[in-house]
Amino acid sequence: MAKKDNRREKKEEQTESRGGIGFTQSYPAKVEEIIGRTGEKGDAIQVRCRVLSGRDENKSIVRNVLGPVRLGDILMLRETEIEARPMNGKRR
Repeated sequence: MAKKDNRREKKEEQTESRGGIGFTQSYPAKVEEIIGRTGEKGDAIQVRCRVLSGRDENKSIVRNVLGPVRLGDILMLRETEIEARPMNGKRR
């Protein structure tokens, strides 16, 4: 019986020590160029941005962004390895 009580106390201590909200790691990237609108309805904007820190620091990548964006904005990226597909002029 005493073992169960100890386990409960340890669980309570762990949850209390966590507190707050947990966020995933993100990497800042600065918007250098707005390439154009993409998506079926043109709701996403394709931008070229330069990663400011992390493993891929100073790497220039193409990403799709939802919402308003301007040159010089800072995007917080969850990952910096995957790039968006390039836009091409082919339309149906």
